[in-house]
Amino acid sequence: MEKALTKVGSIKVGSFWITKKAKEELKDISEDLSTFSNTVEEKAKWIFNKLKGKPEKSLPELLREYNLPPGLFPQNITCYEFDATKAKLIVYLPHPCEVSFKDSSVIRYATRVKAILLRGKLTSIEGMKTKVLVWVKVTAVAVEGYKSDKVWFTAGMKKSRPRDAYDMLRDAVRVEEF
Repeated sequence: MEKALTKVGSIKVGSFWITKKAKEELKDISEDLSTFSNTVEEKAKWIFNKLKGKPEKSLPELLREYNLPPGLFPQNITCYEFDATKAKLIVYLPHPCEVSFKDSSVIRYATRVKAILLRGKLTSIEGMKTKVLVWVKVTAVAVEGYKSDKVWFTAGMKKSRPRDAYDMLRDAVRVEEF
């Protein structure tokens, strides 16, 4: 009798574990589908705006307009979207990549970088890292004044870098993973 109860108990525990794993997998699949759906929707909007002939500034022009250095993103972006009403900027790149700048700093980009673009700053950044000793997520980039010669990167801590290092557009080098 004791063996039978032990066996029934282990079956219940095993089925609970299987159910839990199945729910986790379904959640992961639904998140992947949602991400894919959002990407397709965003690309469709971009194509629709292009077909309508809606003139769009280049990304460097947009960054200059917002008092940020034009070379903050690599030259070889796929496209970008900017919703001025929400200040939401999304930059698409063909693959994860990194750029080495004139001041010896290195920035790594995911295939999609999201941020809030305000005058003189990018905040709530997702998809950008910088190398300190290890790769650290960049959460904000700011220029304090119109004539400032420094760009402030927030990646765990705030660090200034020379603005002129980010004035020139640079090609990115493909990396395996963000």
